[in-house]
Amino acid sequence: MSEAAAELERIRSGGKRAVSLALSALDISPRLPATSALLDAALADPHGKVIGLTGPPGVGKSTLTNALIATLRTQGRTVGVIAVDPSSKRSGGALLGDRTRLKTDPGDRGLFMRSLAARDRLGGLSETALASIVLMRALFDVVLVETVGIGQSEGDVEMIADTIVLCLQPASGDSLQFMKAGIMEVPDIVVVTKADLGAPARRAAADAEGALGLSSTGNAPPVHLVSSVTGQGIDALSEAVLQHEAGDDRRSGLARRLLEDALRTRFGREGFAALSAAISGPVESPFGLMEDFSRRIIAAFPR
Repeated sequence: MSEAAAELERIRSGGKRAVSLALSALDISPRLPATSALLDAALADPHGKVIGLTGPPGVGKSTLTNALIATLRTQGRTVGVIAVDPSSKRSGGALLGDRTRLKTDPGDRGLFMRSLAARDRLGGLSETALASIVLMRALFDVVLVETVGIGQSEGDVEMIADTIVLCLQPASGDSLQFMKAGIMEVPDIVVVTKADLGAPARRAAADAEGALGLSSTGNAPPVHLVSSVTGQGIDALSEAVLQHEAGDDRRSGLARRLLEDALRTRFGREGFAALSAAISGPVESPFGLMEDFSRRIIAAFPR
């Protein structure tokens, strides 16, 4: 057994403290060879299923997450939760939205919740969040990923999740808005929350089914009416999520998608810093400079 595989087993058997320390190390020391080796070992040894919960702010994702946690724990499944909060533009830290709404039992060894900042990622999942999901997938039966909820830029969750649940709410026009944004092509399951409202919830479900019928290229994903307050539809949703099978392309292509995303993110940021430092004095010909930089980069890394 390699050192990284042995470390992964140690984390699995070490309880919440070991998981917490390992996730903190991903954030503090992401470039260490040991960190990369641990993530590669975790990626090669997936234990659980990743479920992405996305949708606009205020739709009830946190309440639904709480309800799914309760159902999954009742079934005896271990659950990890990644809650992605909006970021402070000044500090880059999380604004603690989901951390205060999600209810967890500190004494429950089968449940672990981590709140992370979206940082500068419009897609909603930072590098740290993606790495944390890879690790937690190797540790828990189910990993629930609650995104920050900013509309059409939520595509990051599609890269990592086995099953994507899009949440809509009654009387909000969400179905029409998302049909325009194209996000209706992303979900595997659609949920209309606040089903206890009655007729408005049923109308929202009908609107969502109509939008899915227009945007789907194959079988449209099912639409579930749920109420986290009354419990309506929660068991059926939990069963649908667990029974949904991710396509072979989604799972087999995860490693490549993670690498391509890391290249875009890291070298985009570091390349910008390096090239910006090469600019001296006032800029008068931005388009010419851009072409010059492009030629230099292509010469350094020929295709």
